[in-house]
Amino acid sequence: MSIRDWPAAERPREKLLGQGAATLTDAELLAIFLRTGVTGKSAVDLARHLLDSFGGLRSLLEADQVSFSQHLGLGPAKFAQLQAVLEMARRHLAERLRRDSALESPQAVRDYLKTLLRHEPHEVFGCLFLDSKHRVLAFEALFQGSIDSASVYPRQVVKRALAHNAAALILCHNHPSGVAEPSQADRVLTQRLKEALALVDVRVLDHFIVGDGEPLSMAEYGWL
Repeated sequence: MSIRDWPAAERPREKLLGQGAATLTDAELLAIFLRTGVTGKSAVDLARHLLDSFGGLRSLLEADQVSFSQHLGLGPAKFAQLQAVLEMARRHLAERLRRDSALESPQAVRDYLKTLLRHEPHEVFGCLFLDSKHRVLAFEALFQGSIDSASVYPRQVVKRALAHNAAALILCHNHPSGVAEPSQADRVLTQRLKEALALVDVRVLDHFIVGDGEPLSMAEYGWL
């Protein structure tokens, strides 16, 4: 049955407009993005099939163009649309952080870091550089590979903080394993950077670790 033949309250688009996007299932949201189905499948049926094939919404959103375009109902045009939507979301979060204090918008910080780091196949260490009002000046990914006290150079972090005239910063890195728990090396590195930056009057406000769930805040756990 075509979605047009469904009761109005059950159609994804009408449901979104009447009840809000948060009330929709992943399949319903994806169906709105797809707009149309394929022979024998409505847009919602196709969306369910794609979510099963990819193993969930996250894997679909993080797929590269080749693997994305191999699936029925998808192709370069849909991939381009999806990348545009994701980039707009990243820019929205970045703009929000530039406008508001990072300390007053901790969830925005978490959301922004997730969009930047969660999909990375290797460890990436970066910094959010903040002004005196804790608004974001810039984000930079500074190191890649195995993130430990031997591979992250405090001098380089200090150099970039001074280049941005930062008053404070938030450290971050991802765990590709998906487990957002700090290792002993993470704690040692955090202290080394905190001490090095203190010499130039730059405060380390937090160190977030990005995994599969919500990014872990070392400050909230008292590990800073």
